[in-house]
Amino acid sequence: MTKVFVDTNVFLRFLTNDDPAKAKRVETLFRQAIQGKIQLITSLLVIAEIVWTLESFYHLSKEDIASKVETILNTPNLLCPEAEIIVMALDLYVQGNMDFIDAFHAYHLQAQGLLQIATYDRKHFNRVPWLEIYPL
Repeated sequence: MTKVFVDTNVFLRFLTNDDPAKAKRVETLFRQAIQGKIQLITSLLVIAEIVWTLESFYHLSKEDIASKVETILNTPNLLCPEAEIIVMALDLYVQGNMDFIDAFHAYHLQAQGLLQIATYDRKHFNRVPWLEIYPL
């Protein structure tokens, strides 16, 4: 099966439909994956860039962003190695009112068995019950 890495701007064209011709071509790409003709691959950094762009440029709500990213991650034949942690982080991003990257790090640390974080971002990390802020 052909494997194709999908960059941030491809997802954004589809999610925002700000260029309908490009969005239609991306839809065709996704249909090929759904039909099992190709496998799409993306990364945590692409997802983080999508979140940042939808938040800062398109001014979407955290709920809308989380929904769009979850839709991406649920696409058949799309592989994102960190998908499980990303989905959990999206919930913390919305419910804990945290930055997405901080929410991801909270779950990444949990997965690694780490219980302490050295940070000056007490505002966000104090919202994570399983993390202790290491005194600096």
